[in-house]
Amino acid sequence: MAAIAWCFHLLPNGTEAFYDDVVEMLALRSSDWHYLAWIVWLLYPIIISFLLPVLLVIFLYASALFLVIYRQRHRLKDAYQKNFWDGAKNTLAAIWDGHGRVWHGYEVDGFDNIPNEGPVLIIYYHGTIPIDVYYLMARLILHKNRQLQCVGDRFLFKIPGFRILMEVFCVTPGTVQSGIELMKEGHLLAISPGGTRECLFGDLYYNMMWGKRVGFAKIALAAKVPIIPMFTQNCREAFRSVEMGKSWFRKIYEKTRLPLIPVYGGLPVKLKTFIGAPIYCDADMTPEQVSHKVQTAVYDLIQTHQKVPGSILRSLLDRFNFSKTD
Repeated sequence: MAAIAWCFHLLPNGTEAFYDDVVEMLALRSSDWHYLAWIVWLLYPIIISFLLPVLLVIFLYASALFLVIYRQRHRLKDAYQKNFWDGAKNTLAAIWDGHGRVWHGYEVDGFDNIPNEGPVLIIYYHGTIPIDVYYLMARLILHKNRQLQCVGDRFLFKIPGFRILMEVFCVTPGTVQSGIELMKEGHLLAISPGGTRECLFGDLYYNMMWGKRVGFAKIALAAKVPIIPMFTQNCREAFRSVEMGKSWFRKIYEKTRLPLIPVYGGLPVKLKTFIGAPIYCDADMTPEQVSHKVQTAVYDLIQTHQKVPGSILRSLLDRFNFSKTD
């Protein structure tokens, strides 16, 4: 301010009034900036909570971009390789596995329950964003050289730029018949009976929202394959859907199937996937009986390894081993 005063002192007479106006304006702007800084500081946690999911979407788009570039660069090798995408998939798997280990301290308990070969149906509880499934998929590629096929909601295939990810990492809308064919071909298939409804409208008590879905049970019975239950500790603390207006967003979803509810989170909470022992279905069981048996197994994993109601703070402490959950 002293420097400004000195500069105006060199100007002709009659500029004092103009100087006073400039000083007043600068003082007002300074106070405005302090107020703005206080507002930003106050809203910083909220801004970060909504920014991290956006960063995850950016990471997914970066993955899709990598695949596009990889395809163009190696186009001529397509005819000479059995699976042209192996190099790209392994590179992305290493990136996602590293992200899980560093950001979430991701672990898998019961990894050996997934066989090195042969068909298996994995049934899991659906978190708000199934980032745990991404991490498990990456680990299976790296450590068992197996591709985990997944059933995804149809809206995923309508997101611009995501189709290449869905194709390369074998995510399909899925039907009972296509599931049976995948099992007969010896693949791993992951299905969440709760689907998008459980994903977006689940609660902090980790209640399951399967309804009367028995499609996965029909697949297991027809293909005569074991079912492996799966649950990831703190999966609803990593990302959450907003509580305000949840019932309103639920009504919109039920009528339009559009997942419009905002999602926030992305904090480095502890994530640990628990993979249960295989469940074998008797030939005389009905799909409803199989569904109930598997739902009970997933429920038991939740009751054993998840404290409810969920807590982001406790999940963060789990990451640093300050709190024991099981």
